[in-house]
Amino acid sequence: MMNLRALRVFEAVAGHGSFSRAAEVLAMTQPAVSMQIRQLETELAVALFDGPQRSRLTDAGRELLQHARIIGAQLRMAEESLAGYTAQEGRGQRGLLHLGVVSTAHYFAPRLMHAFNQLHPEVRLKLTVASRGEVLAMLNEHRLDIAIAGYPPSESDLEATSFARHPHCIVAHPDNPLSQRSRLRWADLRDEHFIFREPGSATRQFLEQLLQSQAIQVKAGLELAGNETIKQAVMCGMGISFLSAHTFQVELQAGLMAVLDVVDMPKTIDWCFVQRRDTLLAGVPAAFRDFVIADGAHWAACRTG
Repeated sequence: MMNLRALRVFEAVAGHGSFSRAAEVLAMTQPAVSMQIRQLETELAVALFDGPQRSRLTDAGRELLQHARIIGAQLRMAEESLAGYTAQEGRGQRGLLHLGVVSTAHYFAPRLMHAFNQLHPEVRLKLTVASRGEVLAMLNEHRLDIAIAGYPPSESDLEATSFARHPHCIVAHPDNPLSQRSRLRWADLRDEHFIFREPGSATRQFLEQLLQSQAIQVKAGLELAGNETIKQAVMCGMGISFLSAHTFQVELQAGLMAVLDVVDMPKTIDWCFVQRRDTLLAGVPAAFRDFVIADGAHWAACRTG
């Protein structure tokens, strides 16, 4: 019968793609890790790894990894639920919280986590920043406890709860003549060189929806990956862009960037707290969810002009 220690060792090897790296992480010797994997394969009567270095999962290994991650997540939830009894005695929540956020949310996520940590100083926090697709995939695979993303996910096994508004603006160099005008219309932007985010990004999708709703085409001057690169291009006067307001707070305050006064702007979508439907949150994740729902809008607030 499989034991939990062997599953933890297997998950570490599969996750790191290396017996030696897993041994380092688990503070074990490599022979001890290899022995655990051999025993597990003998008990299951299947090979879990193949390839020259035994670093590639077999089909059976991939199947077991999915179950190992679910079991590991449930064990962490059980530990955190029991830690909640200590919290009820006035010592605060304890345990590890692994939060995943999309790239734009990293501009406010540390403030959110710090505020939560002030309430629960014994909680250990881990933050992973990735693309929307990567964050949702990691959440589905039980590699994250919870996540923060923009558009509510369409995946039926994920559940999203809105907690704050996410404003987007048209930004330009302060010397751009349009920055001195008010009540601009989208038609006034027709001749400006637009700097687009890369295809597949939520910001790009949002802009394309707006342009379609306005039945207008703009000049695509540049296509750049990432908010930071686009901000540098805008500040060099290379064009205007459509950006999340979270991304340019420092530049706006320093006078390095201007928000154009466009009719019916800023446009907003929701920030969402995302969790798996098959997991009942308890302990630290549940406490963080309640904190985000109650106070997340405050910590995610930002200027739009």
